Amino acid sequence: MKLNPQQAPLYGDSVITVQLTEEDKVEDDVVFYLVFTGSTVQHCTSTRKINPGSLETISPGHDCCETVKVALCASREGHPVLVVAEESFQFVQDEAYDAAQFLATCAGNQQALNFTRFLDRSRPPAADVDFLDEKVALAFRHLKLPAEWNVLGADQSLTENVPRETLMHFAVRLGLLRLTWFLLQQPGGRGALSIHNNEGATPVSLALERGYQKLHQLLTEEGAREPDSWSTLSHTVHSGDYSVKHHRGLDVYLLTAEA
Repeated sequence: MKLNPQQAPLYGDSVITVQLTEEDKVEDDVVFYLVFTGSTVQHCTSTRKINPGSLETISPGHDCCETVKVALCASREGHPVLVVAEESFQFVQDEAYDAAQFLATCAGNQQALNFTRFLDRSRPPAADVDFLDEKVALAFRHLKLPAEWNVLGADQSLTENVPRETLMHFAVRLGLLRLTWFLLQQPGGRGALSIHNNEGATPVSLALERGYQKLHQLLTEEGAREPDSWSTLSHTVHSGDYSVKHHRGLDVYLLTAEA
């Protein structure tokens, strides 16, 4: 088999294509799945058949940067599971993961949050914003945030009347719909909506001023649902040392087990 690509970011959720060789191909009623074996974590992913020679799956989220062994397994009712092929695969920390770590660390750091405003002046194209939104939101969701982490930072003695920049201002200013939805679900997310920055703008007024209708609706509608763009990504259920992830876009399942 040949994996394309041969690496994925730590937060996962990227499409992997599996090209089967002639030696890999078996009967039509066989179900293929991939087993990723790392140093402390193992993942098992189902696959979706594209054509007789190609499969598709989703990369799991991994716990560290390393090269892991991937086994292509074939399952057929009434027969033992076969390991058809093996390959190496690498998990890496990309720019989106670095950005999510930086933002999470700087949740209450005014100097750092004001520094991020230079991105607003460069106004990246809509396609780049959408890509940035998806990747940073996925990376943020994958971070193991401390139990006391808050969108407004560690200093909870500040009142809502104190003008300051927040992570919510950052996400709304760039029109990051997925990241805004994620932050809304975190401690301090709703409270950030009414905080004014030094220019007197709240995240809600910023969304209105910039014409981000979907974003403004997300921030102001009671019981607003998650964005469609977010709902196509993976939904995860945790249970002890195990987690099951369903990628709704490809209808692929991933099981992760900690050693």
